[in-house]
Amino acid sequence: MRTKAYIDGKWVGGKKTFKVFDPYSGKEIAKIPDLGVQDAKRAIAAAHKAFAKWSVMPAQERSDKLVKMACQIEKRLDELARILTLEQGKPLEEAKFEILWGVKAMKWMAEEGCRIHGYASCDPDPDRSAISIRQPVGVVSAITPWNFPFYVPLKTFAALAAGCTLVLKPAEDTPICSLMLADLAEEAGIPKGVFNVITCKDPRAVGNLLATHPIVKKVTFTGSTEVGKHLLKMGADTIKNTTMELGGNCPLLVFDDADLDKAVEGAFNLKFLNNGQCCNGLNRFLVQDSVYDAFVKKCEARAKKITCGSGFKKVNLGPLINENAKKKVIRLVNDAVAKGAKPVLYSQEKGLLCSPILLRDANTKMAIWREEIFGPVIAVYRFKTEEDAIRMANDTRYGLAAYFYSEGMKRCMRVARALEAGIVGVNTTNAYSITLPFGGWKESGIGREGGIVESLNAYCELKAISFAR
Repeated sequence: MRTKAYIDGKWVGGKKTFKVFDPYSGKEIAKIPDLGVQDAKRAIAAAHKAFAKWSVMPAQERSDKLVKMACQIEKRLDELARILTLEQGKPLEEAKFEILWGVKAMKWMAEEGCRIHGYASCDPDPDRSAISIRQPVGVVSAITPWNFPFYVPLKTFAALAAGCTLVLKPAEDTPICSLMLADLAEEAGIPKGVFNVITCKDPRAVGNLLATHPIVKKVTFTGSTEVGKHLLKMGADTIKNTTMELGGNCPLLVFDDADLDKAVEGAFNLKFLNNGQCCNGLNRFLVQDSVYDAFVKKCEARAKKITCGSGFKKVNLGPLINENAKKKVIRLVNDAVAKGAKPVLYSQEKGLLCSPILLRDANTKMAIWREEIFGPVIAVYRFKTEEDAIRMANDTRYGLAAYFYSEGMKRCMRVARALEAGIVGVNTTNAYSITLPFGGWKESGIGREGGIVESLNAYCELKAISFAR
């Protein structure tokens, strides 16, 4: 494992270190450099210097280096998946899925880097010609979360494909995965200074610098809405270009004409991905009256088959990321039970493990209705009409994703348009595609990642050029 930070092509230690723990066993994995503002400034300066050459390098050459790195990740898949499971806790097969998911995104973006283009327009003045071009924005800072510590940093490599350089600050719970990406970047021949990784225990000082430094031209952040708001305020003085992928409170709507078996299967595939620790995961289960009891019964039978334990064993769920995460789940569940929810399944596990929790008769007065759970909890609410379902689904300050099941074509069109979310899954909870833009409405974010156009345009400035004859 790489356990030092990476600045300007060099592995960097620090006077202070912080410990990274295996969330399953609680044992120490490694000591990581606890760097500060001066180290971050050095990384920004290195990225700024590297930008001069990287930004004008032929797009195909940049693409080739990124594809080479992606291929190296595939070759080292087993090794990297073990590190991911050790550091974050998710089951090993799920860790492999995350890494390969990131590789696909990286290859896509590397190829799209060869197809950045503007357009030519017919100027009304016959003596003038008009074109627009896109150019890389400059140095990008990326602040990434712990729940997908390989995939989220990899999707920021769209910045490199566009010709930008990158300073990455990973989450303090899971820094090693990002350091392994630096190892892979070095192995693939990506020039020094193009990709830098800053590690620190307390993210505030370094995060504030990455959001305010005048050389940094764009900030991309994935994490909580509260931290996103703070970063937006910090970057206001320099009018930072930002992409914010923030919190969610995503609903699943199950109508009376739905295929219940398909709905339950889709619900479980997403709800228990990464132990429920997904921003676009399911938070509120809204089920129509006439199929409510049948849906709950099917969920109970399915949930009883789910196992939890060490991610290195054949289990469906690993541990939650830390003690605060488990306390939050317990608080939300206990509040729901105190306000009338009936626990169908609810048992306490040791350590950071949390087996599936199923609550029926949930209502909108519970904290679990408003707050993002980030755990393996299914809280099931009733609705009577389609109008009720849409009103309830949209009753949140978030708008990242929404999902629903119905076999009625006209209903599918109506509901898909009515839901206030940046991503909608119709008869599926697998609504992600690298060809589609990913991002939220309302307080779930600003900007988009992925997509045929949006993936690299987010890291470019648009320039209009007029030619006079």
